[in-house]
Amino acid sequence: MTSLVTSHGADFFGADSHAVRTVVSLADYARHVLAPLDRVEVVQLLEGAGQMEAGAVTAIPAAMVPTLATQLRAIARCRAIRSPRLAATAALLADAAERAAADGDDWTLTLQTAEDQTAALWDGRGLTATTAGPAIAGEEW
Repeated sequence: MTSLVTSHGADFFGADSHAVRTVVSLADYARHVLAPLDRVEVVQLLEGAGQMEAGAVTAIPAAMVPTLATQLRAIARCRAIRSPRLAATAALLADAAERAAADGDDWTLTLQTAEDQTAALWDGRGLTATTAGPAIAGEEW
């Protein structure tokens, strides 16, 4: 599965990961909720996630982030969204954008493939983030 990783996320590392397919599908709701002149940037952002290459990083300038945060929040609150997953994704994107805006930072989006995600979990000793103890034979607690 290909994921879009955003900076200023809610997890311990300050990043959130969202399925690209879910992020791209939010563009249709943006067209429904936002005025035509207001939705240009957010639709480009959401649809652009599906056209990024693996490992590509998009930095959204700090000056544009507050506007995107407001638009994403409006999408999250749209009553037309029947899927809790879509609404939650829009809300998490809005939260991350709001944190970036509050910090005055650029908001970055990175496309990650399943292989990239697996490699990020591996620490070189046979341990992963989901392993609860020694994984190397002969190691004692």
